[in-house]
Amino acid sequence: MNSHLRKDIENLKIRLFRLAAAVEENTRRSLKALRTLSTALADEVVKADIDIDRAEIETEEECLKILALHQPVASDLRFVITVLKINNELEHMGDTAKNIAKRIAFIKAEPPCKIPFNLEQMSSRTLFMLKSSLDAFSMQDSKLAIGVCRDDEIVDSENRECYSNVRRQIAESPESAPSLINYLLVSKSLERMADLCTNIAEDVIYMRHSIIARHNLDKAASQIESEESNDRV
Repeated sequence: MNSHLRKDIENLKIRLFRLAAAVEENTRRSLKALRTLSTALADEVVKADIDIDRAEIETEEECLKILALHQPVASDLRFVITVLKINNELEHMGDTAKNIAKRIAFIKAEPPCKIPFNLEQMSSRTLFMLKSSLDAFSMQDSKLAIGVCRDDEIVDSENRECYSNVRRQIAESPESAPSLINYLLVSKSLERMADLCTNIAEDVIYMRHSIIARHNLDKAASQIESEESNDRV
């Protein structure tokens, strides 16, 4: 790798980490606003998403500049492609945090109801997946990435349970339907966020091993284990 490419790739990495930190912080802020039903905090989330969108565009432009000027190959090419994809996933994640924040005003305007899912458990697991997926990228840790993909199944199950609870609670208390539907949309947003974390983890696996883990995680995990076993021999 020539010195100019090395410098540009390091700068690109810094850009992505800054974007990731902003998305993680805004996600935490959004979930805190939801727990406290703070519309003021929710407004901060919506405003902060403008900066996230701007950073995503700038990072994409930097990736395209590197591809055009340096024409990287092999691992450098995979790295830039991975950053392009993760950059897009992070922007979608920022939008998802914003969507959660927008639900708060609707929930607050309705009479209180029992939340149809374990908010603390589902939000904590999603935030853990976000941190783990970004750590996997930073450390190029495929095992950590595989763990993120496994956790996605748990969040999917929690979202399905929320749907069942909403149906039951609406049948029992029809007047709670507006709030319950908004909470269902929150649950769906958290499930979507977990999917995006999984996408990042799959991108890390591709970057590290040139293996496409999408749709067949078990096969990818087996290939990685075999590859790492051969490296130890």
